Amino acid sequence: MVLSKASSESDVSVHSTFASRYVRTSLPRFKMPEASIPKEAAYQIINDELMLDGNPRLNLASFVTTWMEPECDKLIMAAINKNYVDMDEYPVTTELQNRCVNMIAHLFNAPLGDSEAAIGVGTVGSSEAIMLAGLAFKRKWQNKMKALGKPYDKPNIVTGANVQVCWEKFARYFEVELKEVKLREGYYVMDPVKAVELVDENTICVAAILGSTLNGEFEDVKLLNDLLTAKNQVTGWDTPIHVDAASGGFIAPFLYPELEWDFRLPLVKSINVSGHKYGLVYAGIGWVIWRNKEDLPEELIFHINYLGADQPTFTLNFSKGSSQVIAQYYQLIRLGYEGYKNVMENCRENAMVLKEGLEKSGRFNIISKDDGVPLVAFSLKDNSRHDEFEVSDMLRRFGWIVPAYTMPPDAQHVTVLRVVIREDFSRTLAERLVIDILRVLQELDTIPGKIPVASAEDKQPGKTKIFAKKSDEEIKREITTHWRKFVMEKKKMNGVC
Repeated sequence: MVLSKASSESDVSVHSTFASRYVRTSLPRFKMPEASIPKEAAYQIINDELMLDGNPRLNLASFVTTWMEPECDKLIMAAINKNYVDMDEYPVTTELQNRCVNMIAHLFNAPLGDSEAAIGVGTVGSSEAIMLAGLAFKRKWQNKMKALGKPYDKPNIVTGANVQVCWEKFARYFEVELKEVKLREGYYVMDPVKAVELVDENTICVAAILGSTLNGEFEDVKLLNDLLTAKNQVTGWDTPIHVDAASGGFIAPFLYPELEWDFRLPLVKSINVSGHKYGLVYAGIGWVIWRNKEDLPEELIFHINYLGADQPTFTLNFSKGSSQVIAQYYQLIRLGYEGYKNVMENCRENAMVLKEGLEKSGRFNIISKDDGVPLVAFSLKDNSRHDEFEVSDMLRRFGWIVPAYTMPPDAQHVTVLRVVIREDFSRTLAERLVIDILRVLQELDTIPGKIPVASAEDKQPGKTKIFAKKSDEEIKREITTHWRKFVMEKKKMNGVC
């Protein structure tokens, strides 16, 4: 959701040069126009504005798929007008969703019999999937506490401080206390030992992340399961585990099949995964799978009949498009196990190319691990003059969108750049990105660095070190002067601007 603004520093009207043959007057920017305009004009106006968006293929901040095969694009467009919730009207689409749920459940080693159907549902993404899984844990815990005659008004959930914001949303929206395991420098995922220490009788579940957003690392779900099993045996509790496999759920089964993180572990009761990440589908599809029927309380499932037949539904929203469900089914049958394995191996190899190129420069520390989500997270060895945010900003001049961010507590002093390697990021692009990063560093080396800030120790009596505090205007003027000099030298060398 974007919180819109009702005012703008620019004109309150939308203008279009190419559409002027159809529209002689400007259109209001924040109000619906009184009169209709030709379809060609509407298209051109919107198309012109969208040209200023970034290139999705060069958006290395996002885990979300930005390319699919043309055949799948055709299927998506053919189903663009189908409302998925109309199951009676679109029974084949419903069947395709059920097939996807079962395929993913088997991929995650759900304990299913030969003819047993998996328990799961398609969502608009992992955020909704996590909300549904969290609600199931909360309701099951409440039912248990009621049966025991104990208070059930203060549930909590244990996670690492590295969780995606959707976990914070779940805790706040559904009134669940969020207990976070703090990070530390050099260890940027949840520590299973500390997580289990935070567990108490009111803990509805412990959430483990298979593929941290921050550095792609897989948390040790196996160790968490073993430690939590031991604590449950001592306390008599039955605290379960949810695995947030939004990024890693379509990676681990193909690159690390021996890694135990899924339903092979007894305490793992539900898993979410993003189809629109390494499931290789455009934005708008996620999945949540439960271990068995008992892990999804029946009272959370609604039954409706006003669309033509009795239909069970367990979602936060109602209407949604069918296209992404169909696209997910296309990828699962089109690629198969072999195809997904090839894609993930290629992504990992390209990540290694980028990592090695950055290491050869001698300017960066690599924060990410070789095993995990195929991404490269890195930080400057020396950011005293220029920091990672400046590198991120200057890379946009070459078209690259590379995010810079600080780590969560207690590692917030660490700043990181991150490049996500997707299917459409080739080795050639990886090599080009390294070249452009080095060009950025060379340019940054020629301009003034950050103004040092006096520490509390430097301000102590007797200290002779003096820091000259510059005004914002002085800093701007100095940077402008150096940039002009830099640009003029470039013009002299190139001959042509």
